[in-house]
Amino acid sequence: MFKVNLNLNTNHVKDMTFEKPITVEDIIKNDGVSLKDIMAYKINTEYVRSDKLVESDCILDCISFDSTEGHLIYQDTMIFILMKAFYGIYPEKRLVLEHSIGDGVFCEIFEDEILTADDVELLQTEITKIIAAKMPITKMEVSIIEAHAIFTSLKRDDVVKNLKLDNLEIYKCGKYYDYYLRQLAENTAMVSSFELIYHSPGLILRFPRRGNRKIKDKFKLPRKIFETHQEHDKWLNILNVHHVSALNRAIRNYNIVNLIQIEEALHEKKIVDIAARISWNKDVKIVLIAGPTASGKTSFAKRLSIQLIVNGINPRIVNMDDYFLPRKFTPRKEDGEYDFENIRAINLDILNDHLTRLLIGEEVEIPKYNFRKGITIESHSKMKLEENDILIMEGIHGLNDVLTSAVPFNHKIKIYVSALNNLNIDSHNRIRTSDSRKIRRIVRDHYFRGNSAEQTLFMWDDVRAGENMNIFPFQENADFMFNSILTYELGVLKKYIEPLIKKISRFSPVYTEAKMLMRLFDNIENIEDHFVPSNSILREFIGGSVFKY
Repeated sequence: MFKVNLNLNTNHVKDMTFEKPITVEDIIKNDGVSLKDIMAYKINTEYVRSDKLVESDCILDCISFDSTEGHLIYQDTMIFILMKAFYGIYPEKRLVLEHSIGDGVFCEIFEDEILTADDVELLQTEITKIIAAKMPITKMEVSIIEAHAIFTSLKRDDVVKNLKLDNLEIYKCGKYYDYYLRQLAENTAMVSSFELIYHSPGLILRFPRRGNRKIKDKFKLPRKIFETHQEHDKWLNILNVHHVSALNRAIRNYNIVNLIQIEEALHEKKIVDIAARISWNKDVKIVLIAGPTASGKTSFAKRLSIQLIVNGINPRIVNMDDYFLPRKFTPRKEDGEYDFENIRAINLDILNDHLTRLLIGEEVEIPKYNFRKGITIESHSKMKLEENDILIMEGIHGLNDVLTSAVPFNHKIKIYVSALNNLNIDSHNRIRTSDSRKIRRIVRDHYFRGNSAEQTLFMWDDVRAGENMNIFPFQENADFMFNSILTYELGVLKKYIEPLIKKISRFSPVYTEAKMLMRLFDNIENIEDHFVPSNSILREFIGGSVFKY
């Protein structure tokens, strides 16, 4: 007799006792869990198939589509099917996964070939056939020699360049093989909803959003975000680095210093350009800077301020947090917790009154918020804008016009800062932008805020939920976009994050995510800190910056 602790997305459902060995599928099918759109199963934190025979005490965790983990499994499985379909039609070409865009990912053909609308239609038909065939997707462990032979035959030098000495887990579906960092679903029929959109020179593969298995809305291209991604792609062309293997090669060949200098110069050039364009517009008196967590907004604001001074502009900083409402008026979430990320947590009336008065030349006393007591106190700090002064305000609501509704449009500039990553592990394994920011946040939270990696990973879903509500819907409102990603940063962050992740217990609910991050860093070589300039945005996360935070 043995006991099975049945969980759904790490949350306990029930304890079950069995006398004879039983499959995972049989355990869940009579308990309602099978109706929860399960994408994968884990026994004691290790992924297993539904036909796995359970014979001893264990924790069986069912991962549903509605969870972050399950949704990512859905996405990667859909990408796998797309790549299988493409290889079946065009075995001599390579489709490259470039970057996320909206609720999908953008892909294009390797080596400057252009997809056509007919190509996309053929792919749509082939993908539909693969899903309808309910083909099993099998994870298998192979030696490096076997992996080398398989991916050489598939003309996947992007994978071959990353092969290490250890055995490799790869996926097989029919006669097609591929490598993925994350877990895939065990059958092609488990990802039935998708949409392919032709977008020259490539295509966009859309996924259903969490909480809804169907794609209902018509796709609206976030043009400014897309253009920023394409700009970064051009930067990668300048650096000649598209995959981590090229970054590793630069490290081994002692070219990393040159690469870092070029990339930091590209950052500075972009900031100089934004500062110049703000300076040319004499109507602008307020610069609003917004972006998701760990985007480097504070470092960007400081570097922009320096460039504005060079252009004869005197930046004056206003801390948006000092305009919070008294705690008793702060909105609450459904669970009763204070919702500090809600725009209604800010005293919009006072903020807009002060901004209006400043714009007409009056002097105002800027408030000071006492976070411990949850009240506004006197600051005795007065401000008046002179002719060459400009206000700089940084905060998550900067792109939402409700924040500064009383300020005429011609008097404000909105800037969106985010770490939009285009550097990937290989042609089919992207390093998600959210993962790049998550890694930055883990390091900063530990070294400057005293939080463990486990704590940061626990709160990540809530952080993302706040961004989805308060930041991402307004990103296209920006007048300028600044991509704060640094292609080389993962090599620097590796030495910081690996010991933090290794402390996470295999029984922790975030262990699977920690393990995935470890697998990501297995592909990246170390870069020493002394190569990082003291004014780099990366210094905001590792320390040693010339700026005070």
